[in-house]
Amino acid sequence: MIRHHKNCLLLFLIGFLSAQTLPQTIGSIEITGNETFSNETFLRWIQLPAGSQVFSGITDTIESRIKTNLSNEGFFKSEVRIVDFIARPDSQKASININVKEGPEAVIESFNLFYENFEEKLLLDKYFEKLQGKRFSKQQIEASIFSALTFLEDYGYPFGRIFIASINMKEEDDDLILVEINLKVKSGGKQKIKLIETAGNSKTKDYVIIRELRLQRGEHYSQKRINEFPKRLNRLRFFEPVVEPEFYLNSAGEGVLKIQVREKQTNNFDGILGYIPAASAGGKGYFTGMVNITLRNLFGTGRAAALSWQQLDRNSQQLELKYLEPWLFGFPFNINLALFQRKQDTSYVQRKVEGALDYLATEDISASLMLASEEVIPSVLTVPVFTVFKSNLFTTGIGLKIDTRDDPYAPTEGIYFLTSYNFSQKKISGPAEFITSETKTKINLQRIALHLNLFYEIFLRNVLALSLNGKELRASLIDQSDLFKLGGTNTLRGYREDQFLGSRIMWTNLEYRLLLTKRSYTFLFFDTGYYLRNAEVTRNIPKLEAFNYGYGLGLNIETDIGVIGVSFALGKGDSFSEGKIHFGLINEF
Repeated sequence: MIRHHKNCLLLFLIGFLSAQTLPQTIGSIEITGNETFSNETFLRWIQLPAGSQVFSGITDTIESRIKTNLSNEGFFKSEVRIVDFIARPDSQKASININVKEGPEAVIESFNLFYENFEEKLLLDKYFEKLQGKRFSKQQIEASIFSALTFLEDYGYPFGRIFIASINMKEEDDDLILVEINLKVKSGGKQKIKLIETAGNSKTKDYVIIRELRLQRGEHYSQKRINEFPKRLNRLRFFEPVVEPEFYLNSAGEGVLKIQVREKQTNNFDGILGYIPAASAGGKGYFTGMVNITLRNLFGTGRAAALSWQQLDRNSQQLELKYLEPWLFGFPFNINLALFQRKQDTSYVQRKVEGALDYLATEDISASLMLASEEVIPSVLTVPVFTVFKSNLFTTGIGLKIDTRDDPYAPTEGIYFLTSYNFSQKKISGPAEFITSETKTKINLQRIALHLNLFYEIFLRNVLALSLNGKELRASLIDQSDLFKLGGTNTLRGYREDQFLGSRIMWTNLEYRLLLTKRSYTFLFFDTGYYLRNAEVTRNIPKLEAFNYGYGLGLNIETDIGVIGVSFALGKGDSFSEGKIHFGLINEF
């Protein structure tokens, strides 16, 4: 019996000592007496949620935080009293009861602005008039000062300052205090950009950078314009992400804008070559593969050229050449030239020569005029079988592009919009045995295309990207070579490149991106695609129509040779083993 009582005493002592040594935490905080602000607001100000440790001086901290926040919200004569602070030795939870008397409310009666050394009278009053008659709020006053300073910077005063000269308070009664705020505005002088300096561009010519900014020496400083400069230079794709330019006054008092860049690799080579051995004895093997060569910023002038070659299978290959001449004779016009040739198995050979003139209307908007000549030659077969008509096409077209993305590789905001309309006149000249009295020798074709990409940063480094695309071909007679192609890396992932053909195609791409660096990111995606080819009874072509989708994950990573994209995608109804890997350099032309 004695031993039993000793054990009970020992357990009691252990429990008591544990209660003394373990730190107490806040179990609850109750607020009373408040009228203007809710309990949730006071708890947010206190910043001591349930479960926080009790510490020495906690009551002083609570009183200080509440009074500071009330003062910032226009209650300068508040009273805060800790009614109860209950911390029992036998409990790990402490409860706190706080009584608040907010006191008289301070209302802004007037703002007075005093200008110093201004060359012209600036109307900054509009940024403060909206606060007159309202309760004093430190946050709103600071926001109005910030807006006024932003206006000064955009109006040519980068060194402008606004500070509070004095605050006068007059107590009307027990419930109201009138506040008069006097602000002093110092201009720092209206500045012009007299000189433009570039740094870090060992290859790129200075004039290439300056013309992209559309900046004239001698124009007034504008912070709003300068904030846009990195975005415009990023679109050139010659540099690593560009930082905001610096502005300073030199020893002669002249305004100098310094543009700092860091050049990246602009010449890219991407290629793979394989050999397919003969399937049977006596047969012949063949090479397959692809080669992509992109030369951007030739000789530091902004010119570009590209070559792309693909051997798709034994009988199909594709060749494409491109050239860009920017800012023709120093005017905002770009010339694009392209040569395209495709051999489609044993069906036909397609050749196309194209030229386009782009008018750079603004930094974000451009319009284009296009001319193209195309020839389609059906393959000669031992036994005549109809594949396509031998034809010549002459095409004219117009286009409109709007690009407000902050970066072409990994945008976090902005839109990319592209639309075009092309009209083609097609002349059919063979094969003679397949031309009938019902076959028109002249056919008009209309092509309409629309692309819209939207980018939005949900929160830091997390970006939602949505792409909506559609193409339609209208004509009384359509050959296989006229059809649009759908499927693969750039349209509908989870399917072979150009797997589907249609006179009408639509596709969407939805990506959730996590930025690893400024231009590298991993992503999840979901693509949808639709294609339609109407039936042609006279040529025994049935109607083809389908809706497909693909989904998966991928990685875009910036390397010394360019941005490499790789993704694993599953198509509609695919098992994991049927997934497709899309891999290659992101097109930089």
